[in-house]
Amino acid sequence: MELTTVADDFAVVHDDFDVRVYDGLEADHLYEYDGFTFRTLPKPDGEQLCTFAAVNDVHFGETDCGIIEGLDMGPIFSVREGEEPYPETMNRGAIHEMELRDFAAVVVKGDLTSKGTFEEYHQFLEYYEGAFGERLVHVRGNHDSFYGNSFADDAPRAVELPGVTLAIIDTSIPERASGQVSAETLTWLHDLASASPQPILLFGHHHVWSPESTSRPESYFGVHPDDSERLVELVAAQTSILGYFAGHTHRNRVRRFGISRDVPWVEVACVKDFPGGWAEYRVFEGGILQIFHRISTPEALEWSEKTRGMYAGTYFDYSFGELHDRCFPIWPRS
Repeated sequence: MELTTVADDFAVVHDDFDVRVYDGLEADHLYEYDGFTFRTLPKPDGEQLCTFAAVNDVHFGETDCGIIEGLDMGPIFSVREGEEPYPETMNRGAIHEMELRDFAAVVVKGDLTSKGTFEEYHQFLEYYEGAFGERLVHVRGNHDSFYGNSFADDAPRAVELPGVTLAIIDTSIPERASGQVSAETLTWLHDLASASPQPILLFGHHHVWSPESTSRPESYFGVHPDDSERLVELVAAQTSILGYFAGHTHRNRVRRFGISRDVPWVEVACVKDFPGGWAEYRVFEGGILQIFHRISTPEALEWSEKTRGMYAGTYFDYSFGELHDRCFPIWPRS
């Protein structure tokens, strides 16, 4: 049994396939349900101006789940003949849940495809553009750029919503799994942040390297250390940027670095396997809430429960994260 989600007005407990939603709660209050004691998120001051959603690592076209190149950990789950591919099951569930809400935008931050083919990309568009139309904002990840094709590379770009600007950057490197933030992108972001009359949330596919790390590998799986350092320094200096939100690692995690103080450097778990989720952002005049949702359609839960024990049983602890990695407030900076 897991306490999956805590918002300012509801909480969700998952007990295998049983989903218990406790709503009508008061913000910043202590509650106890199903043996879990928790405090609801504080509600930021002022009017709620908009809500939007984000997902990542949707992987249309993938047929084998649980593979890490060079490691034989298991178990591996493959699509059987006659079965619906699990990326379709999981994305259909995510889209269904997001369609129930009136989101101003839906951001898909990379790994739209498995092998970077136009066929897989068109399938992604069929699902997401078909559901959200002009509200869809998407950018490529390493799975999309690795194989040499070029699509979903319309970045950097800014999306203006009531109360917040979404800054979308492309961190991919063609034919590489690792990421970058180009000098041109840094200049664009500096100019945007310097002139912005409202808060900015920054979205890209790759997570950043920690500037507090004792190692500086050239082959770092996320954004290259040199580029990460420059990005963190820029964000530290631009108080209009309230956080950076990535995918790529298939985990829920929030880090904060001394140089950028309370700015969250966020990773959100993937859609395609355990826990299988998406993030909601509630934008208020006085702050923003991230609220993680586990995809809870019956078919999605059946698949994600199957995959929670991947990588020799280590995947749950790695991917699920702590409650504060999934649901948390984002405050204005001074």
